[in-house]
Amino acid sequence: GEATHREPLEVLCQALDHEADLTTFGRMATRGQLVTALSRRLELVAHAAAHPEVREEKIERPWIILGLPRTGTTLLSFLLGLDPLARPLRSWEAGTPVPPPELATQAEDPRIAANTKQVEGLMKMNPAIRAMHPMSASLPTECVVLFFFDLRSLSIETQALIPSYGRWLEKTDMRSAYRMHRLALQTLQSRIPTQHWSLKTPHHLWCLDVLREEYPDARLIWTHRDPAKVVPSVISLNTAMQRPFCRNTSPHAVAEEWNHKLQGGVERGMRFDDQTDDPSWCHHLHYAALMKDPLGSVERLYQHFGDEVTPLHRRRMEVWMRDRPQETFGRHVYDPADCGLDADGLRERYADYIRRYVSPSASS
Repeated sequence: GEATHREPLEVLCQALDHEADLTTFGRMATRGQLVTALSRRLELVAHAAAHPEVREEKIERPWIILGLPRTGTTLLSFLLGLDPLARPLRSWEAGTPVPPPELATQAEDPRIAANTKQVEGLMKMNPAIRAMHPMSASLPTECVVLFFFDLRSLSIETQALIPSYGRWLEKTDMRSAYRMHRLALQTLQSRIPTQHWSLKTPHHLWCLDVLREEYPDARLIWTHRDPAKVVPSVISLNTAMQRPFCRNTSPHAVAEEWNHKLQGGVERGMRFDDQTDDPSWCHHLHYAALMKDPLGSVERLYQHFGDEVTPLHRRRMEVWMRDRPQETFGRHVYDPADCGLDADGLRERYADYIRRYVSPSASS
């Protein structure tokens, strides 16, 4: 395929070598991730060449959740994925889209067991993650995984502190990553048809122009929450994620990098909101409203886009909420002081964002 992976590969390897302070395990793991990502890229391109009809698959009106991490995006993705007319991107198929799973045999696909083993290994190595972020082979996952086939992805930054790659990623053209993103969805959809995809990743917030170019009819949902709650939670999660990979994981250093990154994301979103000619380009959803009334929140966002929640979808959401309480695996406890931050300082830093999008109840 295109040689668009070469520049990010060089930038990323330099950052991992000189900034990440990787452990022996970290070097082995990140090398494995790079090789795997490039292998999957080759497989996607080769599969599309052998099956040119794949590129004719239409990705129509996908649901795309693009709020910052820790703003209810995971819960919302679970609920949208329960729509019988929508298909979530599941963890086991996202990392290995070729050969595409088949409708007749997907329940017995060996990649489910392989992904389950991988997740269980991560949980044993880093059990604190289970309470912070639900992971399972069968659960919806972030489509940022698909960006990594082009090595342009925020996902690798959750595992290591690599500021030079982060600055490069902020400025790079994401069009080639979105082309790989689309090709992966087309490949998966070619053997298991769906009317709509249900997708989510905060990374979309950094590249709304390109997102809208690639998926002009996408139904976008921007989730909002008090940054004084969001930022420390993200830093706590990423600090925990980095510990197995890096020798010296400093919450203060992670805080400095990710506070910059998260602020940049909301500022880009605000600029896009200011410049777009379509005031209804996305549905704004507040964390407090989602937590208080999950089903009502989903119904309102469907109405925003001229749709209705079907009785079956509503029933599925009711059963999910009953059987899957928020604290199934424990509660994520964090303190802003652990990373050198305080709530008042964060609210001052994000004051423009809070005034525009965060309701008073959401900061309580």
